[in-house]
Amino acid sequence: MTATDGDLLRQVERARQGDPEASRSLVDALYPQVIRIVRSHLPVRAAEEDLAQEIFVKLFSRLDQYQVRSAVPFEHWVSRLAVRTCLDALRAERRRPELRWSDLPEEQSAWLEFMLADPAAPPDTAPASARELLEKLLSQLPPDDRLVISLLDLEEKSVKEIAQLTGWNIPLIKVRAFRARRKLRKLAETFKKENPHERL
Repeated sequence: MTATDGDLLRQVERARQGDPEASRSLVDALYPQVIRIVRSHLPVRAAEEDLAQEIFVKLFSRLDQYQVRSAVPFEHWVSRLAVRTCLDALRAERRRPELRWSDLPEEQSAWLEFMLADPAAPPDTAPASARELLEKLLSQLPPDDRLVISLLDLEEKSVKEIAQLTGWNIPLIKVRAFRARRKLRKLAETFKKENPHERL
């Protein structure tokens, strides 16, 4: 355990005893980690600060549940809590807005053409357009599928890291990722089929 880990655990113990200064110190120390997770898994209609605040409310209400173990650092426990809170928020998004070709900016339309046609070279547009298009398509997937694609393909986490964050077993993650990628491609194909005249 590093000195930083020890300092953090001392703050945890003081926060458990009701020390407001220790609680503020914990928020300051953990905020960058929490907001990064929130930004990676933010539901379409959620505000990132609201979701971060919800995570900290859960963290402090469950602080007594954390057990100091060498195999599970406090930061890992916080990450898992944050990922699960984001997943719950994604599940709460009951109605997914319909995605239409005409709603896409020209650059995103070009990326969708590239995804479906598999040409030799990607469109000559900003990579941010591809990311925005992917996020729109991902928002159409069920929450668990969206989460596994985001963690595995966008954040490039290993299957083992995803298992630690989500509590899912490794075979489940592999199967879910395979099915989620297939659903994502099918969504893009269906989208194109339903909008055959909407082109660049």
